[in-house]
Amino acid sequence: MRAGKGSGKTALRLTPIARQALAEFLGSAGLVTVVIGSGIAAQQLSPDDVGLQLLENALATGAGLAALILAFGPASGGHFNPVITLADRVFGGVSNRQVAAYLPAQVIGGVLGAICANLMFGLPAVTVSAKDRSAGGLWLSEALATFGLVVLVFALVRAGRAALAPFAVGAYIAGAYWWSSSTSFANPMIDLARTLSDTFAGIAPASVPMFLLMQLLGGAAGVAVVAVLYPTVADVPDEVVVPRETP
Repeated sequence: MRAGKGSGKTALRLTPIARQALAEFLGSAGLVTVVIGSGIAAQQLSPDDVGLQLLENALATGAGLAALILAFGPASGGHFNPVITLADRVFGGVSNRQVAAYLPAQVIGGVLGAICANLMFGLPAVTVSAKDRSAGGLWLSEALATFGLVVLVFALVRAGRAALAPFAVGAYIAGAYWWSSSTSFANPMIDLARTLSDTFAGIAPASVPMFLLMQLLGGAAGVAVVAVLYPTVADVPDEVVVPRETP
């Protein structure tokens, strides 16, 4: 079987912005499916060991995130995260039009991912989470986790090492499940999607506003640090994470 060969013509031609939005939608849906689905599986497989549940959830999420960035990164940049998209806008990697397409695609994709994860494990399509995650330590954790993620992504991109980003980001998130008290949501889209599953990975809707605020603050601090440490972008044509095709 030979895939990807031929004249390059396809039956369905999308505009660049539509193609990028579709990639963000699918990647976000996939990420939430991995996060929530692996959490449910971990609860079922290791019902009496919360530490093992967290390990299983972390490893699956890290590996799944790396795979999704590899799959969809060449099309859209593989953001799957409004903070990354907004930070990329600050650095000029995406246009206002792309931001306007990416953000709703990410949120809608996340909702679909939560529904798919619930249904896969025989749960109702939507079960609003009752898991309270409100505490000062958790809020600080989200700021630090998001700060680290933004610094990692854009340091790699601006240093011309974006090809490493899928693996570095996957490893970072898997590790941050353990070193952060909040298990490193670090993503407003994830916050919203996790409210729709009252399972291991869930978060109560009332806990979301502070998570979102701290993620935005952490992301802004990360942008400032990257701007100081990497004031210029290395001239490397093979970028994976940040799209340069502006429709």
